[in-house]
Amino acid sequence: MERKVTKFGNSLGITMTEALKQIGLELGDTVHIDVKELDGEIIIRKANKVELPNVPNGIGPDFLETLSQVMEQYNDTLKGLKDR
Repeated sequence: MERKVTKFGNSLGITMTEALKQIGLELGDTVHIDVKELDGEIIIRKANKVELPNVPNGIGPDFLETLSQVMEQYNDTLKGLKDR
């Protein structure tokens, strides 16, 4: 799939609706973007959100969002610790 970089307001972007549909992304979904400058690659992955059935009192959505981001950022490290 080849696309041209276009201007969207003050930003640059590309359209890739079909590619996003192929991995099950929909409007409003969250993605994680990794940039590999040396390889010239941009990797877009669907974020895996974990729903907690009973959130303890005093735990707000901001904390849960930050926790989710930290777990995603250190996913490989956390998996390595699990096996120790």
